[in-house]
Amino acid sequence: MRTPTGLRAAVVAALLGLAMTVVGPAGSVRAEGRASAQTVGDITGFAADGPVYHLHAGRAEARVSFVTPRTFRLELAPDGTFSDPTGKDIVLPQGAPPATHWRDAGDAYELSTSQVTLKAFKAPLRFELRRADGSLVWSETKGLSWDDKTTTQTLARGAGEQFYGAGMQNGRGNTSHRDHTTEVGVDYHWDDGGHPNSVPFYLSSAGYGVFRNTYAPNTYAFQDPVTTSAQERRFDAYYFAGPSAKDVIGQYTALTGKPFLPPLYGLEIGDSDCYLHNANRGERHTLDALKVADGYTKNDLPNGWMLVNDGYGCGYEHLAETSQGLGERKMKLGLWTEDGIAKLADQVKAGQRIAKLDVAWVGDGYKFALDGCKDAYRGIEDNSAARGFTWAPESWSGAQRCGVQWSGDQSGSWDYIRWQIPTYAGATMSGLAYTTGDVDGIFGGSPKTYVRDLQWKSFLPAMMTMDGWAASDKQPYRQGEPYTSINRKYLKLKESLLPYMYSYAAEATRTGVGPVRPLALEYPGDPKAGTDAAKYEFLSGQDFLVAPVYRDSDTRDGIYLPKGTWVDYWSGRTYQGPTTVNGYSAPLDTLPLFVKAGAAVPMWPGIRSYQDRTAHSPLAWDVYPQGRSSFTLYEDDGVTRAHRRGGSATQQVRVAAPRSGGGDVRIDVGALRGEFHGKQTTRPHRFTVHTGDAPRAVELAGRPLKQLPSARAFRAADEGWRYDPADRAGVVQIKTAARTTGRAFALTLKGASAIGGRTPGAPAVVATPGGQEVTKGAPTPVRTAVTAGVRGAQDVSVALSAPRGWTTSAPVHHRRIAAGATENETLTLTAPRDAVSADPVPVTATVRYRAAGAWRTAVHRFEVRAVPPAPAGDTWASDLEWLTAANGYGPAERDRSNGESGAADGHPLTLAGKTYAKGIGAHADSDLEFFTGGRCTSVTADVGIDDEIADYGEVAFSVEADGKVLWTSPKLTGKSAPVAVDVPLGGARHVRLKVTDTDGKKSGDHGDWAGARFHCAR
Repeated sequence: MRTPTGLRAAVVAALLGLAMTVVGPAGSVRAEGRASAQTVGDITGFAADGPVYHLHAGRAEARVSFVTPRTFRLELAPDGTFSDPTGKDIVLPQGAPPATHWRDAGDAYELSTSQVTLKAFKAPLRFELRRADGSLVWSETKGLSWDDKTTTQTLARGAGEQFYGAGMQNGRGNTSHRDHTTEVGVDYHWDDGGHPNSVPFYLSSAGYGVFRNTYAPNTYAFQDPVTTSAQERRFDAYYFAGPSAKDVIGQYTALTGKPFLPPLYGLEIGDSDCYLHNANRGERHTLDALKVADGYTKNDLPNGWMLVNDGYGCGYEHLAETSQGLGERKMKLGLWTEDGIAKLADQVKAGQRIAKLDVAWVGDGYKFALDGCKDAYRGIEDNSAARGFTWAPESWSGAQRCGVQWSGDQSGSWDYIRWQIPTYAGATMSGLAYTTGDVDGIFGGSPKTYVRDLQWKSFLPAMMTMDGWAASDKQPYRQGEPYTSINRKYLKLKESLLPYMYSYAAEATRTGVGPVRPLALEYPGDPKAGTDAAKYEFLSGQDFLVAPVYRDSDTRDGIYLPKGTWVDYWSGRTYQGPTTVNGYSAPLDTLPLFVKAGAAVPMWPGIRSYQDRTAHSPLAWDVYPQGRSSFTLYEDDGVTRAHRRGGSATQQVRVAAPRSGGGDVRIDVGALRGEFHGKQTTRPHRFTVHTGDAPRAVELAGRPLKQLPSARAFRAADEGWRYDPADRAGVVQIKTAARTTGRAFALTLKGASAIGGRTPGAPAVVATPGGQEVTKGAPTPVRTAVTAGVRGAQDVSVALSAPRGWTTSAPVHHRRIAAGATENETLTLTAPRDAVSADPVPVTATVRYRAAGAWRTAVHRFEVRAVPPAPAGDTWASDLEWLTAANGYGPAERDRSNGESGAADGHPLTLAGKTYAKGIGAHADSDLEFFTGGRCTSVTADVGIDDEIADYGEVAFSVEADGKVLWTSPKLTGKSAPVAVDVPLGGARHVRLKVTDTDGKKSGDHGDWAGARFHCAR
């Protein structure tokens, strides 16, 4: 048991109980129960007061106030007295109201601006919104209604109308809420199905959005009709009419605040832990954080900031020294707060630049949480030249202008990855630009789930790893190889993409639309974009489509690519959307990642920190030419608030290329316009242009650039170009010497092509089946398939490459593979005898060939797994190698009961007084994987809770073969008699023996597989 966990749970429970006692700020609750609902009646009076209109319906009064030509506020006071509990907390001061006019249309009053008309039908009072051209936006099916606890609006639902928003909705949000009921309010439920960081705003594909101006919980039932309720006896909502979801989000954030612009270090990974007297890690001191920071630098891993007191009751010491030490390591100091920010000024003066708030800051309602976010943000800015930067859970509308919203404390698992994918892209639909979750959670997790989670979160703007709560720390270097190298690959890619992400962050500050986006936002006309077909993927900016792996698998199915040409970031293979990609090969080090053709992506190559940039550092552009496209780079000093006073610059790059096939590619690099401290006045440029065929020549500003003969010559030169057919299906690499940033220049690739080459469809494709296994120490067949393109492939060579210590067979050759034909090949691969079975191994199949008049290369990466020879005869389970071994406490034990945290520290296996010499002692939840290779007919054992536990604990045992559950025991306690196991295996290749907790306590769950033995063919 971990004391901080219990304390945190107690705080959450206390606050939840408090929150449940806080109803909305209006109305009284009758002791005898809920009052019957009432619906507003006929209009009995009307008055116009400039842009504000009053409509009386008996005692009730409605008020309409226009804010802009397309934004208005609608209020209803059932008793005729208006109230405004949010005051100036959420809605920001707006400009002068628009010109309005009204007319009596007989059956309704029409209240109009130049853009919209709100019709108020008279008998009974019912509202309907239309655009200036008369087209319908929304219409109430009945008037506003209320009882003593809630007010409700009821709207007609369009035949194909889709709904998004409501803030952070765990496990959903990037797909439509149609036919679902969505809750908006604090629930402290941070896992799948919870709704932390709720926002009382939703938008509709019909071209409108609604913000309920309240601190009360809301319920939105997107049925037919749509009913939206708030738990208060007043109605207060702002409506936004717009031609697109982006426009509506922009109007909503113009009202409640645009997302803040984080400092550059806020877009780097952060690290958090408690370093002072840590109950989980023993006696430590705040300055010990510097040793962890050294771990990042030693392992060449980026890290932008560290929270050094992240734990209940964890204080700090030597703050200024810690901040200075972190600064020397190119990191910033952050602090977590559980009990207020009274010391914030002194902390910021000592070096604090990040403030993380927690559930204690939610207090007795959203106002407290929102005020905490704003006050902490302002406290950083009032006491330093830095930008405010906070993190918080359980926030509300308006928090987007002062902080990152993160989804709370979770446990790392495959399911954790799965439900988080739609969560953060969906939150963008509510104006939340920076949302995230801890890498691999703060509990649980594994090396594999850590890598997979870190991969895709590297394409979120904000990310953090939290340590000190799990059994072992969670820095990205803790798991050793190959995991550290994979984590480094993605964190460095995140660093190199900082100018791309920062440009989108600046766009979010202008438009309200965050960098991480559901497909439905960018492809609103695609019928699949808002459905489950696109649920487990998202766009990072407009150009990257990210489809995370969320199962323990080396392949990814169901990747939906919308309209357009999409390029595999790793191989250069092109796909024409709309299409669904199944069987995508995704070894552990490969995130399924696609780039939209036409992209021009700015990058900072070769950095570990944004502080590595100097006045002479290059700017790189990764270009995927197709038709006409552009990207506008945004730059400022990255740290201070000078950008708010105009201290920034932009640079536009425009690309003109053929839509398909051969032709010139022209890249126009505009002048860097604007000024800020540290602006580069000159800089070298690099370009990676994905053409698929070599150009005849490359011209820079009208003069020819030198073609360089090799990669070595290219690295050594200040300027020049080379074509590499082996790099991602064919890439032109270009360098320029330092050039003034104040003057535009053009780069022309003569006789090049759009993405895909001069002959579209000419490239060959190589593929392999997933899940291939290689026997240790023995040559094992590995299958590949090569499919020629539209012109056929000649002089084909197929080769494998694997990590050091692995042996591959010689390449195979074909004189010709006909157009569209497939050749299946079997090469061999030998794993070293000491290979670790739990560690997946990436293998590369490389095909070199001639097609359409040029030498080409196709590359396919896939994953194999080293397995031991299959057992022969009767074999004790404790004598076999375990391919993977997860255990609830400490390691599972061979021939002993489950002990403490060390190996072989358990006692003799004993069930019902009988001692077993052989067997396995586990602790729920436990999962042991065995390789049986199809040779074993059955497994036998006696199972139960070890006698050392006496009369408590509760578990169930199960046997799983090749992913199918073959047998499950009843629930067993310390008092239960042992159960005999004899399960036929049916020739399975993999068998898992599992012990699962069944009462949620995990106390005393010492499950024994006593005498466990596999019965196998000799």
